Order: sequence, then structure tokens, then C-alpha cells
Amino acid sequence: MPVEDFDIILNSLIGEHAQYSQVIIPSDLVEKRRLMRSLMNIRQPLEVSELLLRAQDEELKKQLFEKGIVGLDQFQVSAKEKRLKLWQGDITRLKVDAIVNAANNQMLGCFVPLHNCIDNAIHSAAGIQLRLECYEIMKTQGYPEPTGLAKMTKGYNLPAKYVIHTVGPIIDNGNVTKEVEYQLASCYQSCLQLADENKLRSIAFCCISTGEYMFPNQLAAEIAIRTVCEHFDLYSASGIETVVFNVFKDIDYSIYSKILKCGQV
Repeated sequence: MPVEDFDIILNSLIGEHAQYSQVIIPSDLVEKRRLMRSLMNIRQPLEVSELLLRAQDEELKKQLFEKGIVGLDQFQVSAKEKRLKLWQGDITRLKVDAIVNAANNQMLGCFVPLHNCIDNAIHSAAGIQLRLECYEIMKTQGYPEPTGLAKMTKGYNLPAKYVIHTVGPIIDNGNVTKEVEYQLASCYQSCLQLADENKLRSIAFCCISTGEYMFPNQLAAEIAIRTVCEHFDLYSASGIETVVFNVFKDIDYSIYSKILKCGQV
């Protein structure tokens, strides 16, 4: 992307925030991208110019090309059920019909600049259009998203066609009750039902609620895998051909690989 095009993005985003009017645009590409992501993260769901969208989309597509797209043939396959797959890495690289976002109940993405959560990562890679669509959905709904349910949006600049947003349960003081176990299972059920209703063939799940929501990793994985298998058993007509359990941390990779008994494709 020419420097002047990148500056269109940054100048446009800076111009929306009076408190950042004195920010100096860095010359280094890495720092430009950090500033761009930070400004996208804090941006309210306001109308956006076509000029900004075109420049943003071009830059995000370039970033995706540099990261590399991961296709269906690059996942490890479970020895227990061939439709179950495992992959460790950045979920925003996956070329599947839908990726699952662990959202909060406002469903607008993470507003903390450069925050290391999946909600922030997905919105940053998809582009500011994603927050705008989420805002319209939530404005129509008129109340926060209940735990365990899900909504679907377009994927925009992601290789995935869609994003399915679900709100996982929060663990208080390490107290894992049967209710929160049910709520976590409901997250997976709701996402799978949306996928079936929209005739999706592939879906990639993140490790819902295991980050800042503090759900124990081992139990969360057991619930996730069991719920998906139960869905296949209950809905024999399900058109889902691939369910990817996308993990980022080594601890989750170890847990999922043991349960799924995964091997290379």
C-alpha cells in the first residue's frame, strides 16, 4: 500500500477522535499498523466514508496475505470422528464458512486498544464494518446478548465468510456450577444450530470462556467436544462437514489433541 493510502486510514481515524488530534503518524510500518489497530479498537460504530473503507480493506487484505490463509486441508484430523479437526494458531487466518468469536454481552467487540483477546483480534482483522453490523443487530434487539446464545455476521476482510458471536459464561471465584457448564454447552449448541440453519459446511470454534472468563481449560474442552458430538448424533441431517477446534495456547493444544487423538491429515 502506498504511504499516502495508509495515511488516509490514519488521518481519517485520528480525525474522529479529538483527543488524538496531536498524534504524529509514525514512519515505521509496524508502528503504523499498531496505531491503525488501536484507533480501530476504540472507534465507535459511526458512519464511515467509502474512501476510508477502501483504504482499510486494501491494508487488511495485505496483512492477511502476509500472515497466510489456512485451508481445510491443513488441519489435524481426529481419530475419533473425521469431521472433528484441530489447529493451533491465529483463528483470523482460517478459510472456513464461519469462525466463532467469544464476545461480551454488548456484542460490539473489544474497545481496549491492542487488547490480547480473540474479540479484539477478530474485529481488528475483519475491519470496522464488523462493529457496524453488530451495532445494528444489537440496536434492533434492544438488550444485551444472553449468555449461551449466538448471532451471525459477515466476515468482511477475514478469509471466513461469517463470524458467529457467542457470549460464554464467566467463572466467579473458581466456582464451576452445573449452570455455567450448561451455559458453555449452550454456546456450542447455538453456534452449531446457526451453522445448520444457514447451510454452512465448516465452522471453527475458539476456546470459549477459557481466557479472561476463567473457565477451566480441561473441562471446557470436554464440554466443547461432547456437545459437538452430541449435535452430530442428534441431527443426522446436519450439513456440517468440518468442525475445527482452534486453540492458541499450548495447554489447550495438549488437552484437545489428547481427547481427539489427532494426527496429521
